[in-house]
Amino acid sequence: METLANLESFVRSAETGSFSAAARRLSLTPAAVSRNVALLERNLGVRLFQRSTRKLTLSEAGERFLMEIGGNLEALQAAIASVSNDRSEPAGVLRVSMAPTFGITYVMPLLPAFLVRYPMIRPDWQFENRPVDLIEEGYDAALGGGFDLAPGVVSRPLAPAHLVAVASPAYMAGRKKPGDPRDLEGLDGIVMRSGRTGRVRHRNMRDAAGNEMPARLGETIMVNDPAAMREAAILGLGVTLLAVSDVLASIERGELVRLLPRWYADAGAISIYYATRALLPAKTRVFVDFIVEAFERERLAERFAGSLK
Repeated sequence: METLANLESFVRSAETGSFSAAARRLSLTPAAVSRNVALLERNLGVRLFQRSTRKLTLSEAGERFLMEIGGNLEALQAAIASVSNDRSEPAGVLRVSMAPTFGITYVMPLLPAFLVRYPMIRPDWQFENRPVDLIEEGYDAALGGGFDLAPGVVSRPLAPAHLVAVASPAYMAGRKKPGDPRDLEGLDGIVMRSGRTGRVRHRNMRDAAGNEMPARLGETIMVNDPAAMREAAILGLGVTLLAVSDVLASIERGELVRLLPRWYADAGAISIYYATRALLPAKTRVFVDFIVEAFERERLAERFAGSLK
């Protein structure tokens, strides 16, 4: 009888068209995936893939075998996960992607308590300002916003992603405070250029009563990272729009002041993303639950809401 590892390596390689992509999804090396597939081919006595230096395609026998397996592999994985979850503690490498400023400020401090509770889990955390492809890149979960919900991925909202206007006290000294979002255009603006489009995105702001106005910042300084925008504002170089989660500590320390109280731009939600399965791997399930508990305990949804400040 074939091992589950061999069958998983075959199915994921067929789905992704690459041993390397399958390896990322399975937390294995490409060599291990290739070896598992080779063992499966040897045991079956047929070639399942046509290999070249650039491409991996199913053979006729491989296509037929993949069709025969169908959803049986998922059912077998679910059965094994169910039994394992009942009799063993969560373990394994936990690959998570998150935005640097948010992750380092709010998620990294949770790691000691998480590892005390789940000592068999090994974190592999990537801090990056981009929406990753969880399934293609082999991540167990991701934290952030703006992700496209690809097939097989679900999101669980954690807190609002509200952007607020901030500047340093030194920059605002001697300057007239803006009365509404339209007045921001008359100040030096610190903005971020999109890595995908190359354009600066301008926002509309709303108040607690639901009124909306454009908030077009001057493009005085352009950077490509929210942390750099915050530091430029602290240095007194101008006004910027940033998520409350990115500037809350700086406001509390007096390094930045919020302009236009109660006005904010709604950028969606900060969410945790993970693959949808009837039974998540135990390591992923406990991580999701741990993060949700922490957000509720620290009242982060309330603290990140620009409409409540």
